[in-house]
Amino acid sequence: MNAFGDNFEQSEVDPAAEFLAREQDALAGLEDEIPSVAASATNGSVNGDPVPKADDNDDFAGFTVPKQVTEEPEKIRKWREEQKTRLEEKDCEEERKKDELREQARKELEDWYKHHEEAISKTKAANRNAEKQFVAETDEIEPGTEWERIAKLCDFNPKTNKSSKDISRMRSIILQLKQNPLQANKKV
Repeated sequence: MNAFGDNFEQSEVDPAAEFLAREQDALAGLEDEIPSVAASATNGSVNGDPVPKADDNDDFAGFTVPKQVTEEPEKIRKWREEQKTRLEEKDCEEERKKDELREQARKELEDWYKHHEEAISKTKAANRNAEKQFVAETDEIEPGTEWERIAKLCDFNPKTNKSSKDISRMRSIILQLKQNPLQANKKV
């Protein structure tokens, strides 16, 4: 490969070790700049706050960065308070509306049950009256009234329903028998 002029020399330099060495050189002067933090860090507190101890394996053993305490801006604090009061008002309004809806639903349900009971009682009364009439009519069976009773049960309104059978002939026969009943022949 030397014919091409490439002289690759294999060096045994670790890039990670080289990076760490450069960083240590750059950070070496920082120890002198932060003496108060270093002194308080050894006591275990910064500004009265406890500071966790660094591991002995760490290159920055004994040095910790103090927490930056930032106070919430006044506008954000006001917004949070206003938002909290708005949410409380909305919650109260929602509960009030829920109570109103529950009361309205209860009233509607009571009205429905009342109307339902009235309809049932009317239906029961109508059925009782119809039953009384039916029983009274069955007791009055007289010869020759059979066709009249049958005619009462039939619907004689001609309806033009294409899906049903033509019953006009049967209807006309029943009407004829109602008007001129057959005479029963007695056999001796």
